[in-house]
Amino acid sequence: MTSSHRSIWSKSFISVSFTQFSVFLVFYALLTTLPILVIEEMNETQSEGGITVTAMLLAAILIRPFSGKIMERLGKKRTLTASIMVFTATTFFYLSVDHFTALLGLRFFHGLSFGLFTTASGAIAADVIPPERRGEGLGYFAMSMNLAVVAGPFLGLTLLQYAPFSILFIVLSLLIAGGSLSAFLVQVPPEAEAASAPSKVKFSLQDLIELKALPIAVISSFIAFAYSSIISFLSVYANAIGLSGASSYFFLVFALAMLLSRPYLGRAYDAKGPKFVILPCLLLFSSGLLLISITSTAWMLLLSAAIIGLGYGTLLPSFQTMAIQSAPITRSGHSTATFFMLYDIGIAAGSFLWGLVAAGAGYQVLYTASALVVLAVMVLFSVQQSRQPARVASDQAS
Repeated sequence: MTSSHRSIWSKSFISVSFTQFSVFLVFYALLTTLPILVIEEMNETQSEGGITVTAMLLAAILIRPFSGKIMERLGKKRTLTASIMVFTATTFFYLSVDHFTALLGLRFFHGLSFGLFTTASGAIAADVIPPERRGEGLGYFAMSMNLAVVAGPFLGLTLLQYAPFSILFIVLSLLIAGGSLSAFLVQVPPEAEAASAPSKVKFSLQDLIELKALPIAVISSFIAFAYSSIISFLSVYANAIGLSGASSYFFLVFALAMLLSRPYLGRAYDAKGPKFVILPCLLLFSSGLLLISITSTAWMLLLSAAIIGLGYGTLLPSFQTMAIQSAPITRSGHSTATFFMLYDIGIAAGSFLWGLVAAGAGYQVLYTASALVVLAVMVLFSVQQSRQPARVASDQAS
C-alpha cells in the first residue's frame, strides 16, 4: 500500500476519537444543564450559573502550558489514560454535590483533567494519522467534538424533562466509564512517544509552549473569540427575536454541514495546502456571522448555521494541523497544548467581552463585530503565510 493510500482509520485513531467523543459528550451535557441546577435547585443567580462554566474552562487554560511537559515525562499514552481515569472518577462525584461552593471546586478539578486529556488526545490523534493525510485525519477527529456539541445538550436536556439530576449524573458517569475503556486500546508510535524524563534540570519557556506553533495559535485564538459569540449567546439572541424553536436545530444543521464537507475539505488541505482551504472558510464563517446579525426568520438562522458549519467547522482542525506541522513530531504534545491554550483563552475572553457588547449595543452589533473580527483574521493569516515557505511538501516527505 502506497503512503498516499495509508488508512486513517486505524484501531488507535478510532479508539482515541471515540474516547474524545465520550469526554465532550459529558462536557457539553454538563455545560448546558449545570446552570439550571445552580439557578433552580441551589437557588443561586444566573451569574453564578455562568461561573460553573468559567471555572472548568479556567482550569483547562491553567493546565495547558504544563501538559506538554507532563506528556514528556509520563509519555503520551500514560497521560491519556491517567487523565481519562481522573475525568471519569470526577464525573461520579457530581452525585454527591449539594451546594454551590462544592460544585465550583469540583468543576475546577474536572477542568484540570479535561485540559490534560484533550491535549494528550489531540497530540496522539496527530501522531497516529499518516503525515500525508494529517489535514484530512484531524478533520475527522474534530468531528468527534463537533458531534458532541449536538449530542451532549440533547441528551442532558432531554433527560431532565423526565428524570432528576441524579439520574442525569448516573447516566453521564456510566457513559464516560464505558467510553474511557477505548483509551487503553490506543498505541502511540514509538518515534512520537517521549516517555523518558529529560536529564536537564533547567526550566525554560519551551518546557511550557511550542514557540513555532505560537503564531498560528494566536490566529486561532481570534477565531475562538469570534466563535464564542455563537456558543455563549445564540440561544439568548434567538429567544429575543422569537426564534427559540429554530435555535434548537442550529447545531444540528451546523454538524450536518460539517459532516458533508469534511472529506473534500480535508483532502483539499493535504493536496493543495492551508491557504486554499482556510481563506474561503474564513470568508464563509464571516458571512454566516453577518447573516445572523440580520436574521429575522427561521430559515435565515438555519442557513447561517449551514454556512458557519462549512466555514468554522473546517478552521479548527486546519489550524490545529498547522500548529502540529510547525514542530517536530516529538513536540506534538507541546504544539497541541499551545494551540488549545490560546484557543481556550479566545473562548473565555469572547464569552466575557461579547457579553459587554450585547449589554451595551445589542446582539445585532455583537454578531456584526464578530464577522469583522473574522475578516481581520483573513488579513492576519494572509500576512503570516506570506512570511514563511509552504510546508506541504516537507510534511509529506516526513
